[in-house]
Amino acid sequence: MNGGNRFGNAVGGIRESKWIVAVTVMLPTLIEIIDISVANVSLDHIRGSLSAGIDEAAWVLTSYLVSNAIIIPMTGWLARSFGRKRYLMFSLALFTGASFLCGSSTSLGMLVFFRVLQGIGGGALQPLSMAILLESFPPKEHGIAMAIFGIGAMFGPIAGPLMGGYITDTLSWRWIFYVNLPIGLLAAFMITLFIHDPPYLKRTEKVKVDTWGIALLTVGIGALQVVLDKGQREDWFQSDFILVFSAVSLLALTLFVIVELYFAEHPIVDLRAFRNISFGTGNVVMFIAFFNLFGSIVLLPLYAQILLGYTAFLAGLVLSPGGVATLLAMPIVGKLIVKRNPKYLLAFGIVVCAFSTYAMSRFNLGADFSALMWPRIYLGIGMGFLFIPLTTLTLSSIPKPQMGNATSIYNLLRNLGGSFGVAFATTMFARRAQVHQSHLTEHLTWFDRGFRSAVDLGKGVLAGRGVPDGASEKTAMSAIYGQAVKQATAMGFNDAFFILSVLMGCVLPLVLLLRRPAHQERESNTPE
Repeated sequence: MNGGNRFGNAVGGIRESKWIVAVTVMLPTLIEIIDISVANVSLDHIRGSLSAGIDEAAWVLTSYLVSNAIIIPMTGWLARSFGRKRYLMFSLALFTGASFLCGSSTSLGMLVFFRVLQGIGGGALQPLSMAILLESFPPKEHGIAMAIFGIGAMFGPIAGPLMGGYITDTLSWRWIFYVNLPIGLLAAFMITLFIHDPPYLKRTEKVKVDTWGIALLTVGIGALQVVLDKGQREDWFQSDFILVFSAVSLLALTLFVIVELYFAEHPIVDLRAFRNISFGTGNVVMFIAFFNLFGSIVLLPLYAQILLGYTAFLAGLVLSPGGVATLLAMPIVGKLIVKRNPKYLLAFGIVVCAFSTYAMSRFNLGADFSALMWPRIYLGIGMGFLFIPLTTLTLSSIPKPQMGNATSIYNLLRNLGGSFGVAFATTMFARRAQVHQSHLTEHLTWFDRGFRSAVDLGKGVLAGRGVPDGASEKTAMSAIYGQAVKQATAMGFNDAFFILSVLMGCVLPLVLLLRRPAHQERESNTPE
C-alpha cells in the first residue's frame, strides 16, 4: 500500500514538472513536422510501387498539406469545445492510425485518402503543443519554452528528408509511415500521465457549432493550398483550373472573415485577437520570415543541382549545416532572452536573415561547396535569433484562455508563409530566367561581331581536337547557346534571392510596433 502511494506521489510530482510536459508535447510535434517532408524523397519509389504518374503521386504530398492547413486554424476552437487533452489524444490517435494505414495502402487512391486523415490528425499537434508549453512555463521563461519548441520545429525539416531517404533505401517506403507507430504510442502514454486541462478549458455548457465558419474555412484554405502547390506547374492564371480555385478561395475566405467577425456566436477562429498590436504585427513578421526561409531553401538545392551538377545527396548536405546552426543558436537565444530585450535579438535575426539571402543573390557559376554552405549557415543563425523572440513578443501578452486560438492562427500563418514563399520563389526564378535568356540570346546572331568571333574561336579549338569543320561550327554554336542559357538561369536565381532579401529587410521597422511583455518591462526596471 505504501509502495502504491509512493508511486502515485512520484507520478504526481513528475506531472507538475514543466520539463516532463515539454518532452511529452514535443514527441507528437516532432513526428508531425517530420511527416511533412519525409515523403518527398520517397515519392519516386511510391509512384513506381503503386503504378502512378508523377503528377498523380504529387497528391501524396498535396493532400497532407491541404488537410493540415485546414485543421490548424480550427485547433483552438476544437480544444475549447472537446477539451484540450481529449482533442490532443484524438489527434494523435488519428495521426498514428492513419500512418499505419498509409504504409498498408495498396493503391494511390487509398494512400491519398489516408494522407488526408493523417493531415487532419497532425494539424492540431503543433498549435496544441505550443499552447501547452507556453502555459506550463511562467511568462519570464517563455523564451526557454520557445527554444525547446523551436529545436523540434527546426529539427524536423532536417531529419525528415534524411530519414525518409535512408528508410526507403534500406527497408521500403512503407516504413516511413510505420516508424510513427512506436513514437505515437509512447507519446499517447506520456500524455495520459502528464498532461491535464486547466480549469478554464473544462466547459460544462454546450457550445453552438460554427457551421458556416468551418465550411468556409475548409473551402477557402483548401483551395488556396491547392493554388499555391499547383500554380507554377499550371502556369498560374493562364490556367482555368487555377483561376477557378483562386476565385473560390478568395470568395470563401472573404465570407469567412465577415461571418467570424459579425455573425458567429462562438467563432471557429477568433479574429479579434488581431486587435492586439503585438499579435497582429508578430504574425506579419512570422509570415515573411518563413516566406524567406522556405523560398530560399527550395531554390538553394536547385541552384546546386541545375547549375553546378550536384547530386541530390550533396545538395542536401548544403542545407544541413544551416539546420544545425539553428539548433545551436536556439538554446543560446533562449538564455539571452531572459536578460536582454527580445526586440534587439529579433532585429538582429531579421538583419542576418536578410543578409544571408542577399549573399545567395551574389552566387556565380564558379561557386564551390563552402560558398553555398555559409549563406545557409547565416540563415540558420538568423532564424534561431528570430523565432524565439518573435514568438515570445507575439504570444506572451495573450491571456491563457485565448492561447489555443492564438497559437492556431500563428501556426497557420507560419505554414502559409512557407507555402507562399515556395510558390513565389520558384515562379520568380522561372520568370526572371526567361527574361534574362531572352536578353542574352537576342545577340546570338551572325549580325553580331562578338558572336561570330566566339564561334570562330570555338571552331578553332574543336578543329584542334579533330572535330570536322562542318560539325565544329554547329557544336560551337550549341556550346555558346548553352552557356547563355546557363548564365540566364543563374541570373534568374540571383534575382529571386535578391527579392527575398529585400522583402525580409522590409519587416525590420515592424519590430518597433511589438510590445515588450509586462514581466520583462518590470524586470528591466529592477536594479541588478
